[in-house]
Amino acid sequence: MMERHWYGRGDVAEKYVEGQSNPYFDSSKPTVIVFYEWQNNSTKQLHRITFNSKNNNASLGIDNNLADYWIDNGWNIGIFYWNQFVDEGEVKNAEKKVWSNNTSIGLRWRKVDGSYEAYSGSKKSVAEMFIKDYESCMKNFKGTEIRFVGHSLGNQLATNSAKLVENDINSSKISSKLRPNRIALLDPFWSKGGKDYLGGRWTGEVCREYIKELESKGVAVEMYRSSSINDLFIGDSNEEMRKITAYAEIYPDFVSSINQMAKHCYGKEWYIYSKGVNLPLEYFNKKLTDNIAPSASTPTWKIKQMMNSGYYWTQKDGKKTASPEDDSFNKIAW
Repeated sequence: MMERHWYGRGDVAEKYVEGQSNPYFDSSKPTVIVFYEWQNNSTKQLHRITFNSKNNNASLGIDNNLADYWIDNGWNIGIFYWNQFVDEGEVKNAEKKVWSNNTSIGLRWRKVDGSYEAYSGSKKSVAEMFIKDYESCMKNFKGTEIRFVGHSLGNQLATNSAKLVENDINSSKISSKLRPNRIALLDPFWSKGGKDYLGGRWTGEVCREYIKELESKGVAVEMYRSSSINDLFIGDSNEEMRKITAYAEIYPDFVSSINQMAKHCYGKEWYIYSKGVNLPLEYFNKKLTDNIAPSASTPTWKIKQMMNSGYYWTQKDGKKTASPEDDSFNKIAW
C-alpha cells in the first residue's frame, strides 16, 4: 500500500526492500523522489502513475518514458507510492492522511471493490511512514543532491516530509546529508479552510511556514502553475507561496481550456520532461537575456537566486506543443 519504486530506463521499476540491493539505485548518485496526486478510483482501475506520460494521461499526446532523461543525466529517480491511501472519493479526506492519523477517517485504505478498511499497521501519518522508509533507504547516501518533487496534493506530502527530515536532523537522529537540497511544487493543491488536525490552520499556511524554514536552511524551492484548479471551488491559491519560491506559470494551450485536469496533470509531465531538453530561454522587457528560466534542468544555485527575487516567469513560446523543448519565458516583476 505504501512503497517506493526506483526506476530504470524503459519505465521499468523495482520496489525498495530494506537490506536488499536495487539495480536502479546507486547511493553515490543525485536522487529525485516524486510524490504524486490524488488518485480517486485508481485501486478499482488497477492503475498506477509511472514515468510514461501516455500511461498517466493519454490526452496530452506524449508517449515518452520521462525517467530516461534523468537516468541518462546520472540520477536515481523514484516514486513514492501511496495509492490505496490517496484513493479517496473526496480529496480533502486524502489530504488529512498527509498530516495525521488522528482524524475521523484515520488511515483507512481503499480496496479493489471500492470499500474502505482501517489500517492497523501504523499510528502515523503518511508523511511519517514515508520518512521511516526514506531514512532507511538513504542512510548511506553520498550523492550531490536530493530533490523532492510533489505534484498537486503530493506537494503537501513532499513539504511535510521535508520538514520531518529537518526535525530529525535537528535532533541528531540522522545526518544533514539527508536534507533535500531542492523541492519542486508542481501545480500544487491546498484546500481552503482551517483544519482541526492542524490546530485550525490551513494546509497552505502550514506549508508556507515549513517552506520558509527549509529555505533558511539553504533548501531551494521552485513552484510551477499549469492549470486553474486552485481558482475553483475548494482550492487555495496560496499566492504568498508564489512570492517566496522560484515561481513560473506554464500555459499548455494545446490542451482544451475546459480540460483543466489534463492541464493540471501536464504540470508534472512538463517538469520531469524538462530534464531532457535545453534550458529555457528568458526574456525581459521583450528582449532576450543571457539568463535562463526555471525548469528541472535549471541549476539549483540559480533556482535559489530566483527565490524571493521580486520576479516571476510566465511562458512565452511553446504553448501549442507538449514538449518543453521550444519553451521560453518572460521575466516579470511582481
